[in-house]
Amino acid sequence: DTLLVNEGDKVPLDGQILQGEAAVDESMLTGESLPVNKSVGDRVIGASVVVGGSLKMEVTAAGRDTVLSQMIELVKTAQQDKPDIQRLADKISAIFVPVVLSIALLTLLLGHFVFGLAFGQALMNAIAVLVISCPCAMGLATPTAVMVGVGRLAKNGILVKGGQTLEVFSRVKKVVFDKTGTLTTGDFRIKHIEYHQPDEARANALIYKLEQHSSHPIAQSLLREMESRVNGVAVELQEVEELKGRGLQALDEHGHTIRLGSDRMLPPQVTGEPGALYLIENDTLLATITLADDIKPDAAETVAYLKSQGKSAVLLSGDQEAKVAEVAGKLGIEEYYGAQLPEQKLERIAALSDQVPTAMVGDGINDAPALAKATVGVSLSNASQVAIQSAQIILLNGKLEYLRKAFGISEHTVLTIKQNLFWAFAYNIVAIPIAAMGFLNPMWGALFMAFSDVVVIGNSIRLRYKRIKA
Repeated sequence: DTLLVNEGDKVPLDGQILQGEAAVDESMLTGESLPVNKSVGDRVIGASVVVGGSLKMEVTAAGRDTVLSQMIELVKTAQQDKPDIQRLADKISAIFVPVVLSIALLTLLLGHFVFGLAFGQALMNAIAVLVISCPCAMGLATPTAVMVGVGRLAKNGILVKGGQTLEVFSRVKKVVFDKTGTLTTGDFRIKHIEYHQPDEARANALIYKLEQHSSHPIAQSLLREMESRVNGVAVELQEVEELKGRGLQALDEHGHTIRLGSDRMLPPQVTGEPGALYLIENDTLLATITLADDIKPDAAETVAYLKSQGKSAVLLSGDQEAKVAEVAGKLGIEEYYGAQLPEQKLERIAALSDQVPTAMVGDGINDAPALAKATVGVSLSNASQVAIQSAQIILLNGKLEYLRKAFGISEHTVLTIKQNLFWAFAYNIVAIPIAAMGFLNPMWGALFMAFSDVVVIGNSIRLRYKRIKA
C-alpha cells in the first residue's frame, strides 16, 4: 500500500519514502533526541511522528513484521525468561508445620511411655506445643510488612507491581539509565554558536526572525534562546518558506538568500555534521548552531546517591555516542553505551543482570524489552504505555529523586520482614521446648501465641512512621 503521512501524523507502519521530505521524531523508538531528516529512499518506522514536512511512503512491513511488534515480542520473551524468586518465609513455612507436628507427637509418646506421665498430662503437653507454636506469625511476617511498605511507597509517589518487587529491588547493585527523557528533559537548548563572519548581532537577528515562521520543536527552542541575544537589531525578510525536512529559506532586504537548517542546506563546497544547524547567506556560512538536551536537575543528585550507597550507575542509550559520552561525563557516570538498538539494549541488560541484580530506568518504547529483562524495571509516569506495562516500579511525575525513596523504603521493608521472621522464629525456638517440658498450660500458650502475632503486626505498622533517610 502507498500512504500519505502529513505533519503531526504518526507513521502507521514500517515503510520506505517514495516522495517528499520530512523531519521524523523517532525518540520513543530509537532514543535519538533530535528529529531525523528523511527523504526519498529512506526507511521510516511505524509509531514514529512526523514533526515537519509530509511524505508519501510504501508499506514494507505490517502486523507482526513491524519494528514495534518485534519489540513487543521481545518484551514477552523477556518476561517469560524472568526467574522466580523464592522468599525466605516460604522455605521456613514448608518445614515448620511438619516439624511442630512431629515435636507434639514425640512429646505425647515420650511423656507417657518414657517419663511415666499420665496419658492425659502427656496429651495436654502435646496440645500446648501445638497451641504455642505460631506458624501464623511467620505467615504474617512478610505480607504485613509488604502491605505497609507498598502503601508508604504509593504515598510518596512510587507505584509498585507486586510485593515481591520490593524484596528484589532492595538487592539491586547496578542501575542502568536511558538518556533521552530519563536523565534529560527532552527540551533543546543552544549548546554553542560558532560565528563564521564578524557581524554576530545580525546573525542572531536572522536566526530569531527565521524561526518565528516555524512551529517545529527545535524552532520553538531556538526562539526562546535567541530572544535575549537579538539586542534590538532589526532585519526584514521576505518570501519565507519552510523546506520540508531541511529548514527555512527567505530573502533579506538586499535580495540575498538566507537559509537556516540541517547539513542538507549547506552548499556543496562546505561539509557539516548531522545534528547541527547552519545559517547561510547565499553560499556563505554565517553561523553553526550546536543543540543540546538539558539534563534533569535531580539527575546528578540521584547518581551521587547511588554511588554513596555502593551502587553503580550505567548509561545506556540509542542516541549518538558523543552525546551519550557528554551526558555521562557531566553526571559522573563511568560506564556508558551509545547508539544502542533495542535488541542490543536487551542483550546488554541480560549480561549485566547475570552479573549482579540490575535495575533499568527508562521511558521509551525502545526501552520496554530492557525494562522487562532487567532484574527490576523502573519507568516514569510520563513514559510510553508499553514502557509502563513492562516495568515493575513507576515513578510518578517523572521525578528521578523518587528513585532514592524507592531504594530507602524497599530496604527498610526487607529489614522489617527479617525482623518479623527473626521474632517469629526465636519465639518458637524458646516457647516450644517450654511447652514440651510441661511448664505451660495450653490456655497460656494461646495467649502467648496471639501476643507473637501482635508483635509482628506492630513492627510492620512501625514501618509506616519510621524515619527513612533518602
